Amino acid sequence: MSNHPTTIEIKKFLDEDIGSGDITASIIPSSINAKAQVVTRESMTLCGQAWFDKVFTILNSDIVINWFVSEGAVCEENTLLCELKGPAKDLLTGERTALNLLQTLSSTASIARQYAEAVSGTNCKVLDTRKTIPGLRIAQKYAVSCGGCVNHRIGLYDGVLIKENHILAAGSIALAISSARAITDVAIEVEVESLEEYQQALAAKPDRIMLDNFSVADMKIAVASNENNIELEASGDITLNNIRNIAQTGVNFISIGALTKHIKAIDLSMRITMET
Repeated sequence: MSNHPTTIEIKKFLDEDIGSGDITASIIPSSINAKAQVVTRESMTLCGQAWFDKVFTILNSDIVINWFVSEGAVCEENTLLCELKGPAKDLLTGERTALNLLQTLSSTASIARQYAEAVSGTNCKVLDTRKTIPGLRIAQKYAVSCGGCVNHRIGLYDGVLIKENHILAAGSIALAISSARAITDVAIEVEVESLEEYQQALAAKPDRIMLDNFSVADMKIAVASNENNIELEASGDITLNNIRNIAQTGVNFISIGALTKHIKAIDLSMRITMET
């Protein structure tokens, strides 16, 4: 995923907050300059510098930002992340939008790092899903990779994932897969919910099979009987407490909706001091 947000994207976030104008900041003369420091109040993986920077670049290109921590770095509580200098009025106008983006993407990256570390040393990779915050999918998927996990398909257009309702509508697992093969050359994945369905999927030879809510014992059976060496992905009710046991079954991937869905914004603080 790209770490280069577009001007249009960031302007949309700014418009949401500023609307017809920042009334409060209007009390401050444009000639007054200030310095601002951003500090994290909790440990985290830093992510979102480009989004943060873009907010202030759009508001006033004279604002100078100096980062003291690299993108993707693990930061301890009370770490000074960056310092900004420029017109106080514009620093205050951009503060909330910039922090919202930085705290959300850093949270996503921090969670991803926890899951990536949980499977460290195995041959399994942790994937994200499409369960993202509306308007922030590309940004969150970038944050997932920043935290050490891997992106699944971006949307409905770059991969086939045949799930229960698709199978019902198509008629069978085999028909669903063959129909997909007939219309696209992108990777085809099918979700199965039992060992019986798994055997049907194996016979139809998709590119990947998702084992949905399988027990660890059944995952081991699936891995052992995978004679076609089709990629296997585990999904459903997977947490930091059980992910390593699942990774050790031999599945290739584990998809986790919580990477982008169950996030709690990082506690960041931006304090301004007047320049003399």
